[in-house]
Amino acid sequence: MSDQGSQHHPPAPSSQEEGEKSVRRGKAPSSSEEGVGGGGVSPETLHKRARQMRNNMTEPERRLWMALRSSRLSGHKFRRQDVIGQRIVDFFCPAKGLVIEVDGDTHDPELDHRRDWRMLEQFGFKTRRFTNAQIMTNPEGVVDDLAALLEQLTDRWPGGRTHHPPAPYSEEEGA
Repeated sequence: MSDQGSQHHPPAPSSQEEGEKSVRRGKAPSSSEEGVGGGGVSPETLHKRARQMRNNMTEPERRLWMALRSSRLSGHKFRRQDVIGQRIVDFFCPAKGLVIEVDGDTHDPELDHRRDWRMLEQFGFKTRRFTNAQIMTNPEGVVDDLAALLEQLTDRWPGGRTHHPPAPYSEEEGA
């Protein structure tokens, strides 16, 4: 295993944590995947894992983050290692509802497809996936692809380039 692979972040939530039906694949999930007593992972645990993942990004994630941070990509705000439901996503643009996943060599395309479909069904968020190799060998192509996709997606609320809808004025709340 290369040095790059050993710097990977903590395990992402298991499929069961994301609401997927149990499918036996030979090896029982570890207690860390299911949480103590098999009751799933708590929101606190997910947020702790996300914080650890932000502090230990892989090199491809770090490079993509440099292009996304501080609204550098067409003025769109992104979050990194964000918790959505029972899942930690690599990057998220709330104004457009776009999830970006950076996939290493160990990703299962069938499982990823189900997770992406569930993200769309449950939250209405589109997922775009890139491999580590795509980001490392063609970063400009990845950024261009994202810029084009962001232009196609509709804003989720007026003034969509902000990270969340504006708070109501005092008069609107009856103050």
